[in-house]
Amino acid sequence: MNLVTDNPARPADECALEQSFERIRTERMDGLPILNQQLRVEALGFRDWQAVRLGALVTPWSINLIILPGHGAPLPAARPGESRTWAFPSGEYDFVAGEDPTLGAYAQCSLFSPAFEFASHDDALAAARAALEALFTPPQPPQPARLSRRGLLLGG
Repeated sequence: MNLVTDNPARPADECALEQSFERIRTERMDGLPILNQQLRVEALGFRDWQAVRLGALVTPWSINLIILPGHGAPLPAARPGESRTWAFPSGEYDFVAGEDPTLGAYAQCSLFSPAFEFASHDDALAAARAALEALFTPPQPPQPARLSRRGLLLGG
C-alpha cells in the first residue's frame, strides 16, 4: 500500500476516499483480470466547487472524476447507482451516485475503465490532471475560416 494518507496537510475526505478504495482493492478486486498492476489508489486535484469537493481518483481498475460532499453540506440525495447530470464550464457530465460505509455518499464519472492504456502510475495521474483541467475550461467558440478572395470564388 503506497497511500499518501499519513500527510497531515491532506484533507480528511481525500484520505478517507483513498482508504475506502484501497479497502475495495484488497477485499473485492484483488486478483481480478481488470487490474492494471502499474496503478495504485490515489486521490488528486481536489478543490472546492459549488458547495462540493471535486477531484479525481486513480485506481488499478479505473480513473474517475469524484464529487464528495462540501464542508458541512451533503450531496443531493441519490440512491447508489442513480445518475445525475452536473454542469461544468466545459459542459454537462453524468455522475453515478455511490455510497461507502466509511466514506459516505459520493458521485463518480468514469474516465477510463478498465485503465489498461496506462504504462505507469505517473501516466494515469497526468491523464487525471488533464481531465480536471479540461473540465474547467470553457469550450472555445469556433473561429470563422479566413478565406482568400480566390478561395471564396472557387469554393475553397
